[in-house]
Formats: sequence, structure tokens, C-alpha cells
Amino acid sequence: MFNTKRKNFADMIINTARFVISNSDYTKCPPDQRHEYAFIGRSNVGKSSLINMLTGQKGLAMTSSTPGKTMLINHFLINDSWYIVDLPGYGYARRSKADRDRLESIIKNYILGREQMTNLFVLIDSRHKPQKIDLEFMEWLGENGVPFRIVFTKMDKQSVTAGERQTAEYCAQLLETWEELPPIFRTSSEDKRGRDAILNYIEEMNKLPLLGSEQ
Repeated sequence: MFNTKRKNFADMIINTARFVISNSDYTKCPPDQRHEYAFIGRSNVGKSSLINMLTGQKGLAMTSSTPGKTMLINHFLINDSWYIVDLPGYGYARRSKADRDRLESIIKNYILGREQMTNLFVLIDSRHKPQKIDLEFMEWLGENGVPFRIVFTKMDKQSVTAGERQTAEYCAQLLETWEELPPIFRTSSEDKRGRDAILNYIEEMNKLPLLGSEQ
């Protein structure tokens, strides 16, 4: 009976998705008590494209061929019930040190201070070997007890076999220093791979009380 019920939730229907607010201060984020799912990754990892794919709205999150365009915390209200949060990308070398420091402050303040954040999706380009900046960021998340999931992007840019091998090798390298892995999603914004898996997870999490909420 449980499996049958779960199967009915397999395809979350997103009826509405709209931009709400952008800002650089997490204390000015929407005050309502709703689950938030934040997305972050290195510049040009495909974050905006993934958000657009998940919501089914091609132009919802800004996409650009120029890395590092997302500079603010962007809230999108989904089905008038929960938020997707598009966080600034990190690791864009062409930014000044002052800009990099400012973005790091924006990101870390949101992650540590925003009680409504139910989960952080950390995006990793599936074609690349583990990068120091990603590893250090995920280690920081672990040290601070931040709930996160790894999302491999751009799986369509290589063969199925190559993609599976590359991501397996990535995970194996993580396990050299980690006790266990967080849940993993393999995605493609082009062929919508992984969409149902991520939305299934969000659907299940939305059933739980919001941390710190009295609801």
C-alpha cells in the first residue's frame, strides 16, 4: 500500500512558479514560514538551467553564457506553497577579491542563518573530476551540519557509460575522506533527467514540519 501511494507522488505537478524577490541580505528574504530549497554551485555549472527545467519555465531563472551572473539571493515561489532559492555561484576567478568576499558572505550568511532552508542542492558538473573549491565547500557544509544533496549536472554531455563511470569515480574519491555520501542526483537540463527524482524528494520533505516552525 505504501509503495502504491508513493508512486502517485512520482510526478509533482508544478502549476505556478514566479519570481518574488532578490536581495543580498538573508534577513530581508520572504518572512513567511515555507520550505525553501536552495541551489548553489560553481559558476557555469548549469544552475539556472536546472531550475528552469525543474519548474518547466524556460525563462524563470536567468541563464547566460557568461559565468557568474547570479549575484543575489533569488526567491521563486512554487505552487504558492514552497520556494526555490537561486544562490550566487562561487569560484568565478575573474571577480575581484572584494566581490568574491562579498558573495561568500552573502552565501554563508544565508546558509547558516536562514531557518526556512530545508535543503541545499550542491551542483557539480558531471564531466569534471573533483575540484578543490567544491570539496572545501562541501566539507564546510558538513562541519556546520548543513543538510545538502549533490546534484550532478550536464549528464547529457557524455555517454551514459561515461557519465556513470565519471560520477562513480567522483563519489569514490569523496569516500576516501568522508564516512558516507549524501544522497546523489544525476541530472540533465536538456533531457530532463533527474527531474522527477528531485521533485519527489521535495514533495516528501514538504510533508514534514518546517524546522523551527510551530506549525
